[in-house]
Amino acid sequence: MLWLLGMAYTAWRFGSQRGTAPGRPLPAPLPRVSILIAARDEETALPRCLASLRNLDYPEELLEILVGDDGSTDRTAAMAVAAMQGFAGQFRVIAITETRGQARGKANVLAHLTRQATTGFFFITDADISLPRTWIAGLLAHAAPGVGTVTGITAVRGPRLFHQLQGIDWLLSLSMVQVVSDLGRPVTAMGNNMLVTRAAYEATGGYEALPFSVTEDFALFQAVLAAGFGFRQVFAAEIRADSLPMPTWAALLRQRQRWLRGVAGLPLRLRLELLFFSGFWPALLGVGWVAGAGAALGVWGAKMVVQGVLAHFAHRRAGLRLRWWLLPLFELYTLALTGAILGFQLFGGAVVWKGRRYE
Repeated sequence: MLWLLGMAYTAWRFGSQRGTAPGRPLPAPLPRVSILIAARDEETALPRCLASLRNLDYPEELLEILVGDDGSTDRTAAMAVAAMQGFAGQFRVIAITETRGQARGKANVLAHLTRQATTGFFFITDADISLPRTWIAGLLAHAAPGVGTVTGITAVRGPRLFHQLQGIDWLLSLSMVQVVSDLGRPVTAMGNNMLVTRAAYEATGGYEALPFSVTEDFALFQAVLAAGFGFRQVFAAEIRADSLPMPTWAALLRQRQRWLRGVAGLPLRLRLELLFFSGFWPALLGVGWVAGAGAALGVWGAKMVVQGVLAHFAHRRAGLRLRWWLLPLFELYTLALTGAILGFQLFGGAVVWKGRRYE
């Protein structure tokens, strides 16, 4: 009952859009901004990302796009250069061959790119992301004085059923993050759809000065907060990034294993709330044991309804449409993913991401 009431409250609060701070008019004249992309063996995905950046509703001459080629073994750099032919702004591919301080992996690439950037605003995204035309203006509108990070939302989109279930999972999770953030409690940031001001970034000492984390966006977010800057979490269609899905179960589990490393850095209260939220399935087994299968199925049905309402609001606010018929399948997906992650945590070993192993 507590779980269902908590989910119902979340759906009501999110659906009523309580607590989200409105954006402000863009400064005049418009500022130059830097877009930073870490890429490793992304010859297939990167051209799609760069094409979306070339379609931004923001003057090209005010854009500085830096791609960090992190030891790619394919044609990532060549494909990037080809995709940006004729671009009126500044564009560079920077080969990453050295390590800065404690940074590794993507954090090391961003440590190099921020050193090369020449503007006061760092827009960070990934090679497998496609951005909307309004991305720059949408995030910039929330960069009020004293705000160090502005985070948009990310939707996973793909043609297969497995991809669509991932999409529901992402938007449900981000809608819950939004509600907690609107209550003034920082949770995390999205490293594929994130604005960091130069002032906030430099106040942390940069990635080279931060303890290494496989969730580098979360580590930077915490450091910016610790430096005294505020944050904005914005759930809106105009700053929705569309991500390519994880192609296989193994890849999805590797991704979740990496994210779980970041959970360890959350405040104790949030970790306990996450533990409570993930306790639905054991509680449902308890209901079935005590009250029988009929009662357990009734509770499960109530979960699908309440969770479905939140998913509906999340999709609508993201400018998408929920396919309601997927919700029963999403329950099976969630159950399978929960069990698989538990086994993976026990027996999966070190984090392996982008071909690199992190103990």
